[in-house]
Amino acid sequence: MAEHFLFLIGISFLIVHEMDAIRCKEWRIYPGLSLLSEKSGQIFFVFAHIPLLFIMFYQLIFISNNNAFIKGFDIFMIVHIGLHLLFLRHKNNEFRDWISWTLILGAGLFGLTDLLI
Repeated sequence: MAEHFLFLIGISFLIVHEMDAIRCKEWRIYPGLSLLSEKSGQIFFVFAHIPLLFIMFYQLIFISNNNAFIKGFDIFMIVHIGLHLLFLRHKNNEFRDWISWTLILGAGLFGLTDLLI
C-alpha cells in the first residue's frame, strides 16, 4: 500500500469533499434524490455513504491484491471532476468556492498521478 501514497492522499481529499458535499447539499443536484424533501434527501445522502465507505475500506484493508480496486478508484476520482463540471450550472449546485474545488480537483489530480506512476 505504501506505493499508493498518492492514492491515499486522493482518497483523503474525496472523503473531505463528501463532508463538504453535506454543507453544499449535493443531494439536490442528483437526479432522483432531488425529488425528495430536503430532510429526506439529506438523510439518504448521509447514510448511503456508510456502505460505500465500508466497501472502500474493506477493499483497502482486507483484500490482499487490491490493485484493480485502486486503479478503478483512481479512474473514478478523475471522472468525478467531469461529473462536477457537468452539473456546474445546475441551479442547486453550491460547489462554487475555492474550498469545494480544491477538494474536487485534489482528489482527481492525486488519482491521476497515482494512475500514471
